[in-house]
Amino acid sequence: MQNSRMAHALSRSLSLTRRRLLQSLPAGLFPAAAWGAQPLQGAFALYDQAKYPPDFTHFDYVDPAAPVGGRLVLTPPTVGGSFDKLNPFTLKGNAAPGLNTLVFETLMTPSWDEPNTVYGLLAEDIAVAQDGLSVLFRLDPRARFSNGDAVTAHDVAYSFSTLISSASAPQFASLYADVAGVQALDARRVRFTFRQRNHELPILLAGLPVFSPKWAGSRAFNEVIDAPIASGPYRIAHTSQQRDITYARRSDYWGWNLPTRRGQFNFAEITYKLYLDGTARLEAFKAGEFDLIQEFIARNWARQYRGPGFDSGALKKLELPNHNPAGFQGFVVNLRRAQFQDVRVRQALALALDFQWLNRMLFYGAYKRIEGYFANTPFEAHGTPGPDELALLEPLRAKLSAEVFGELPRMPTTAPPPGRPKAGRAPSGLSAAAPVWPAPDWTARRGFASGEAAPCKGREGEDRTWGLSPSPNSLRGNLLKARALLEQAGWHWRDGALRNARGEALVIEYLDSQGSMSRIISVYAQALQRLGIALNYRLVDFALYQQRMDTFDFDMTTIRYGGSTSPGNELFDRFGSRAAAVQGSDNVWGLRDPAVDALIERVVAATSMQALQTACRALDRVLVCGWYSVPQWYSDTFRVAIAARKFSWPKILPLYYQPESWAVQCWWADSKPASGALA
Repeated sequence: MQNSRMAHALSRSLSLTRRRLLQSLPAGLFPAAAWGAQPLQGAFALYDQAKYPPDFTHFDYVDPAAPVGGRLVLTPPTVGGSFDKLNPFTLKGNAAPGLNTLVFETLMTPSWDEPNTVYGLLAEDIAVAQDGLSVLFRLDPRARFSNGDAVTAHDVAYSFSTLISSASAPQFASLYADVAGVQALDARRVRFTFRQRNHELPILLAGLPVFSPKWAGSRAFNEVIDAPIASGPYRIAHTSQQRDITYARRSDYWGWNLPTRRGQFNFAEITYKLYLDGTARLEAFKAGEFDLIQEFIARNWARQYRGPGFDSGALKKLELPNHNPAGFQGFVVNLRRAQFQDVRVRQALALALDFQWLNRMLFYGAYKRIEGYFANTPFEAHGTPGPDELALLEPLRAKLSAEVFGELPRMPTTAPPPGRPKAGRAPSGLSAAAPVWPAPDWTARRGFASGEAAPCKGREGEDRTWGLSPSPNSLRGNLLKARALLEQAGWHWRDGALRNARGEALVIEYLDSQGSMSRIISVYAQALQRLGIALNYRLVDFALYQQRMDTFDFDMTTIRYGGSTSPGNELFDRFGSRAAAVQGSDNVWGLRDPAVDALIERVVAATSMQALQTACRALDRVLVCGWYSVPQWYSDTFRVAIAARKFSWPKILPLYYQPESWAVQCWWADSKPASGALA
């Protein structure tokens, strides 16, 4: 994984957010503890007791007796075709995959079978002040960097100061904005003080990556691109043409006997190979060049994962359960562009997406619709706001649309009523070739403007009309609603295009970096064309895509953010007004809304799960009603293909995980048929 956006428009990098800082896993907050009143503790849970007792020896989802050796070869599914640096914390350039997990370590680490709980790693324990305005970490005296130096409190303070500086990517400064200062009390104890009570900060600081000041030396940190001096279980063995990188397991790693490390990182070597595009990557997997591939496109999974390797059993398809929060994935528009300022235009764009047709015809029914920004979590808004949400929303009523206080809008659907044909198919008894949708030029068919339908031929050849009163659950019905909204917003058809009062045509460029969205965009563009909107597909290489996204030079793209079991400070960088002007921030929308800012403050200030859920639901409701995105879809399974008869894994599958991380940290080399969970 790298420090900036991932290789294509389907994903947004999490390496500089709270999830990436904690190895892309759920994290939570710490309960308050009075200085001197309670001892430092090695594990903290946000709302419940930590699952593992103080004397636990290993996590349940690992095998402490796993053999060590062998080699695992991977390819990052969402990274560019090459890398040009070994520093994942700066903005410019593409960092090599695997660095955060294999080379760097954080102060504490979460377990994968419980939410909102962390355990000791570089720091053996932690205490939060009774007033909630500071947190103290005490480092493990055994912790060592790869050069043999002890990891000290001064190194922690240096790492923090470096990461929030202008030499690092801007997400760190946003993430730690409420940290007033850091002080090394002695060689092992480091204290962070806060500007205000912020229940997220202790866990965010527990996820702080630590590295040696000797790595940069006298150089500016943003000029450092060489091999890190850090404390993780692997070192960089070699790289090849900025396309391959191999990590070697460190026999001198200080933490092999930690309960949070025992039974993990069992491969002697881990190699990442990079490919220019998805086709080359899949063919390389079939040829045996690497061992695991995760597939994100349902059509590929159904049609392309076949051949001699699969027939012989040398390659194996797995569908793994996915209990992770779905997060968000969708078409996002750049509010810095004038054509997207009106909420009615944005809602019209949402009305033009026919998810049901796409899921049926292109996705093999594999996906579920995303309705908001906290999909598949208790933080997702539904229905009308309850009294608890209204208590947060009422003080902001003057800044919010009336829609926020009513029934939450659901994403447009084309699921037909019982007995009606499915969208995109000719009605029963009519020619399949008959036109179902009106012509792109809506002035050419008066029926579209008046709510009538284009004629089609019946079995005997007579003209018939389908959909005289279009079903509300049809693309045509949705497009009629969209057209009305566009007209209200001042967009009218003339001179061959949809134009505003200044005569400017409504033209949208969709930016992509890998081509995986091309089929979907072609369908979406056809629907928009019927409204008079031109959607132009622009495919660029990853370097240019990243540059344009970092500088917000785009109209529309697809972004994915991973979900969390405890949303918090990362929302400032994602939706906060201040981040809208910071190049490289996660606020790609350019969203500047004081009501959104106020609700994020309530999310971060929540001290109970109920309060957190209420604040997130209120925030979700406001974002959905703003129609800032066209939400897409998610899957509740991981589609993974592996090289068979090479690996084994533990009997217990983690609850929260990513397939690649699970393989890296929990598998081991084994020439016998796979044993363990899902074998």
